[in-house]
Amino acid sequence: MIIRDVMPAFDLLQPTTVADAVAMLDRHGDDVWVLAGGLDSFDWLKDRIKRPRHVVDLSGVSELKGIRANGDALEIGAMTTLTRVVTDPAVRERYSILLEAAESAASPQIRNQGTIGGNVTQDARCWYYRAGWPCYRAGGNICYADTPESINREHAIFDADRCVAVNPSDTAPALIALDAQMVVRSVDGERVIAAEDYFVGPAFDITRMTALRRRELLTAIRIPATWAGAQFYFEKVRDRNVWDFALVSVASAMVTNGGMIERVRLVANGVAATPTRLAHVEASVEGQPRNRNTGEMAGALAIEGAQPLAHNAYKIPLLRNLVRRAIVGVSTES
Repeated sequence: MIIRDVMPAFDLLQPTTVADAVAMLDRHGDDVWVLAGGLDSFDWLKDRIKRPRHVVDLSGVSELKGIRANGDALEIGAMTTLTRVVTDPAVRERYSILLEAAESAASPQIRNQGTIGGNVTQDARCWYYRAGWPCYRAGGNICYADTPESINREHAIFDADRCVAVNPSDTAPALIALDAQMVVRSVDGERVIAAEDYFVGPAFDITRMTALRRRELLTAIRIPATWAGAQFYFEKVRDRNVWDFALVSVASAMVTNGGMIERVRLVANGVAATPTRLAHVEASVEGQPRNRNTGEMAGALAIEGAQPLAHNAYKIPLLRNLVRRAIVGVSTES
């Protein structure tokens, strides 16, 4: 029986520096939970499904907050709130796609508390998994969302491998479109992971959604100048305008020359276990005119190989149309 809203007891650790935080993770790595904005964490803790002995609260680590220039790149601390991302002048001027993605997350109240690091590192939102059912992701031997009786309208249409949960992050596809890098620290030092490689699927590790190793901490996100000021497109389709996670979202960054697509990055989310870069679509549209025909071709390519579940076939035309709109641009359509 799940007793909701009564958190289990744990030791609360409150570091004030990144060095202290990673030392705590190293010391308690087998039974520790990292607390950022807390919006994902408190769901787990109140439902008593996760019962860590130690919780490392990052709210007092000022190094992890803020947006600053790093050469030509922009560096965003992992504990920077989504509201701060939305209101930052440099983000608005150079990387407006990230502003749109962050602003689409949940509600203003949640964005005031939720962090960009938490948004990209949150766990799967499959209701079977979140309710404590012993599925593959939780260490069991079944996917309850992939049975004839399942409720699975929000689940994957691509690359299902035992688990059919999708990645829930709104900012993830925008960061991949921007070719961002995730900065990770541990007591052994720093490593940098391309945003495209930060997210992992069941084939890599069914119990995780990111490449973070035990005892590692996401400290910052670096956005290079490569796509600064490009033509951006972001669209998130959801059941309600606030609170809801994406049914399907698409993010793109594009550079055109004389009406021709010179280069582009195109990413979809809500359709697979990881935010999915549509590299084959990118390759097909580069060098092509930015028009309706190219958009139709891109949309058709994007849905090749889709395998819907009992209740989510609607995601196929939805993805096709969002990709078409990302290529053509809504304002140019008749």
